[in-house]
Amino acid sequence: MKKSKLSILLIEDDKIDVLTIKRAFKELNITNPLHIRENGIEGLEFLNNSKNNKPGIILLDLNMPKMNGIEFLQERQKNDLLKLIPAVVLTTSKAEQDKIESYKLGVAGYMIKPVDYIQFVEVIKTIELYWTLSELPNKTNY
Repeated sequence: MKKSKLSILLIEDDKIDVLTIKRAFKELNITNPLHIRENGIEGLEFLNNSKNNKPGIILLDLNMPKMNGIEFLQERQKNDLLKLIPAVVLTTSKAEQDKIESYKLGVAGYMIKPVDYIQFVEVIKTIELYWTLSELPNKTNY
């Protein structure tokens, strides 16, 4: 996810999934800084802290304690700067309502986490391809 080394914000509470994502990044040689937060509240705190550079992409789980992914997206939509950061849902939820809500709240993609590691790497590779080919707004303009 090179994009001039922009960071990635991963909002994920499952430690095994975090390790799997890190392993897939290493395998795919994705070296962007990775910031990990365990729920939507922590994700928003990170994004709203002026000391932190805004990430180039947010990878978001839906099923988390304190503030789930849908609630995070609802809060993100209220902030004109934050809603410009592409968010990709990476979840186990296949619920149609979760997909509909996520897209209504401006996600760039909705990916189901495969159980199989090889397929998981393919999902991360797909996100990287999307991220690498997407034209993002210039950070100085927002």
